[in-house]
Amino acid sequence: QVQLEESGGGLVQAGASLRLTCAASGGTFSDYAMGWFRQAPGKEREFVATINWDGRIADYAESLQGRFIISRDNAKKTTYLQMNSLKSEDTAVYYCAGRGRSWVALFEYEYDYWGQGTQVTVSS
Repeated sequence: QVQLEESGGGLVQAGASLRLTCAASGGTFSDYAMGWFRQAPGKEREFVATINWDGRIADYAESLQGRFIISRDNAKKTTYLQMNSLKSEDTAVYYCAGRGRSWVALFEYEYDYWGQGTQVTVSS
């Protein structure tokens, strides 16, 4: 069974950068595509970014492309989300997700494993 644990969230000012980390345990990490989702207060959870098994293919929510970067280190069983030029509307709980397939995926139902989430708050 794969377990995911996010870290790196916090309170930052608008314009700052933050890097989230998702550490995986159990399973064979390099078999899984990974993703990040977020849920803002009063809103549904939404897709942020996804990356395939070897890190060569990534996809992003259109509104975030250019500011957020997803990456992974299979040797460390870790996925990262680098967030730059943060805005108040980026305030949300950020979730790491893994799927039992190697290819990227944009929808929640395509993921099998979820972390507990990490809070990111951006003050304006």
